[in-house]
Amino acid sequence: MLKIENIAKSYGSKKVLQGLNLNVADGSVFGLVGVNGAGKSTLLRCIAGVYQSDEGTITLDDHNTWSEPSIRQKIAFVSDEQYCPVGASLRTMHDFYAAHYSFDEAAYQKYLSIFELEDGMRLNSMSKGMKRRSALLSALCIHPSLILLDEAYDGLEPIARLRFKQALADLVAEENVTVIISSHNLRELEDICDSYGILQDGKMLTYGDLLTSRENVNKYQLAFPDEKTQADFKDFDVLHFEKEGRVIQLVIRGDRERTEQKLNALHPLVMDVLPATFEELFIYEIESTGERHE
Repeated sequence: MLKIENIAKSYGSKKVLQGLNLNVADGSVFGLVGVNGAGKSTLLRCIAGVYQSDEGTITLDDHNTWSEPSIRQKIAFVSDEQYCPVGASLRTMHDFYAAHYSFDEAAYQKYLSIFELEDGMRLNSMSKGMKRRSALLSALCIHPSLILLDEAYDGLEPIARLRFKQALADLVAEENVTVIISSHNLRELEDICDSYGILQDGKMLTYGDLLTSRENVNKYQLAFPDEKTQADFKDFDVLHFEKEGRVIQLVIRGDRERTEQKLNALHPLVMDVLPATFEELFIYEIESTGERHE
């Protein structure tokens, strides 16, 4: 299990992470989301041991990811900023990873084919999408316990995305790998993640099981015979309120059956119910705190 306890990280006077706590279970695919500047990349770098946190601890299987170098061999980190030495090829990266990790040659050959790459390709001459594929290839070949993907789908073509998702799902199923994916494309995360966390102001605004959270947040469109205001719904956990005439749109967090019983007690003429998507869940959670979504 990945355990993050009271992590704080600042750049000079700017606090990026503060008092952050999070547990991610083995075999989970965790979607890390937040507005620009929320600290997603910094958190991933702290987990990977690239940055040392100012306070708190991060452990993977009870081993500190900063102070114990051996545990970092079990972590694959694909950064949003791809760096490669001048003149490096896929074979160069193959040799680097083979020297520092438990590298699977058979997996390397398999993913070369899946991602439509060739061993001698020069990284500096690759397109953005091909560089991303090459980085993912290396990460998948070292049999990690934890994979950290910052903007995982950035630059990937639709077919490459599908192939990568399948490769990742197979690895999770076969080896119980834990995955944390940061992405702005929440619709891409929705069909692969089983859990999620919303990062805001350096802390976890909320996190948990994605399916349960989506089922616990619903959209209601109601029409009433008389005028209603937001004050009439003060007994509900309202994340979003919108009114047009006597038609009201609400996003309410809570048990659906109990919520509908309470709404019916207000005698609506019409009540339509829709579950929230992951993207809407994110927007409404952020909106409820007053922060603008970007």
